Amino acid sequence: MGADDGVSMVDEMTATTHRRAFVAAGVGVVLVVAAFVVPHLDLGIVTPLINATPERFRDFAGTAPIFGWWNAHVGWGTAPAIVIGAAAVLWGQSVARQLPWRALPWVSWATACAWAFSLAMVDGWQRGFAGRLTARHEYLRQVPTVTDIPEALQTFSRRILDYQPDSWITHVSGHPPGALLSFVWLDRIGLGGGAWAGLLCLLVGSSAAAAIVVAIRALADETTARMAAPFVAVAPTAIWIAVSADGYFAGVAAWGIALLALAVRSSTRWSPLVATGAGLLLGWGIFLNYGLALMALPAVAVLLTAVDWRAALRALVPAALAALVVVAVFAAAGFWWFDGYTLVQQRYWQGIALDRPFQYWSWGNFGSVVCAIGLGSVAGIGCVFDRAAIRLRSGLHLVVLGALAAVVFADLSMLSKAETERIWLPFTIWLTASAALLPPRSQRWWLAVNVVGALLINHLILTNW
Repeated sequence: MGADDGVSMVDEMTATTHRRAFVAAGVGVVLVVAAFVVPHLDLGIVTPLINATPERFRDFAGTAPIFGWWNAHVGWGTAPAIVIGAAAVLWGQSVARQLPWRALPWVSWATACAWAFSLAMVDGWQRGFAGRLTARHEYLRQVPTVTDIPEALQTFSRRILDYQPDSWITHVSGHPPGALLSFVWLDRIGLGGGAWAGLLCLLVGSSAAAAIVVAIRALADETTARMAAPFVAVAPTAIWIAVSADGYFAGVAAWGIALLALAVRSSTRWSPLVATGAGLLLGWGIFLNYGLALMALPAVAVLLTAVDWRAALRALVPAALAALVVVAVFAAAGFWWFDGYTLVQQRYWQGIALDRPFQYWSWGNFGSVVCAIGLGSVAGIGCVFDRAAIRLRSGLHLVVLGALAAVVFADLSMLSKAETERIWLPFTIWLTASAALLPPRSQRWWLAVNVVGALLINHLILTNW
């Protein structure tokens, strides 16, 4: 093969990647436009909310598929957010290439944290940060009522269903007890209130950027991890990470997957210990959010990248045993996960879920995903469906496909109708890394699209979370 043939082949591959990226982004645009427009066309049950007065529709579906209210606004976080976003676009790639590897995860975390906090501050300190987790359906309203933790665990399942004198409030009832316990423990050590709770969610949630960079280096290579870093650091998902408990859940799950990736791809004597850490985090994750059981799909994707089945088993066995220890501890304390999951499904259908038709949300959910990850990452997803890379068990391809599968299963369960820009954060943060598969010369422009999209959503919609 001559030099010209080699160059021609590279050009053809780049052109194919560009086509896939633009097709995926085009589909994303159509999906988002349809998701925003259809609710206002009076198409019967193909609508985000039925049996609703105009006021209720405005409050719960006025900006569907995003949960919020139309409200063009700016705040003191506007200028920092624009500066951080612009800096990431202009210099993010070069900084990611040149930083010493040990510094890159830390810088990714710091950037993600500053970006998320700035976006939250667009809505102001109280509305955008300190007051978010003190709303009437949020965990902090329940914290003062937990005076006996062992008793709360023993009676937790009994209080899940609604219309009882001692029913848990909405978010507490909809999650396993680990979510509530996290905020109870924070309060017990003297860090009570919305600001400290928001800080926990911000720090843990934004640390997912570092976890993803670490995982991609283990699963793919350092170059790919460096290309992914700017996209995960200033992802639009930050709008919902800053002060939602789901940001905290996403961070915990991300580090569980990252540690599993390190254990699978390493053969050092520390690998079993790292795998145990992964199992503890992923085990804790399913007691934060029932939906995190679907993190098993990205976890399986990570195991498939092992060099052989022995390496996969060396990571799987200690991780599984550690996760089972977490399950056993909760069972001994009086909470059985499967009982809670069964009851929470009944509680789900006692609420607004009955008025949210699957005929809209089955595809409208994906419109919110596009908004949450940005069109640049959607373009990257178009490059994930590469048969040759999948046959070679490319780590980034497989873990993104695992996260996509988790999203699809969550959607088909009909237990995630609306608010998925927040609820699916543990899965969607991994999708943002797919942009590393785009041709390097185009990545800056796709990153700019993500940043502009995040700024527009945050400034035009007053998001509920």
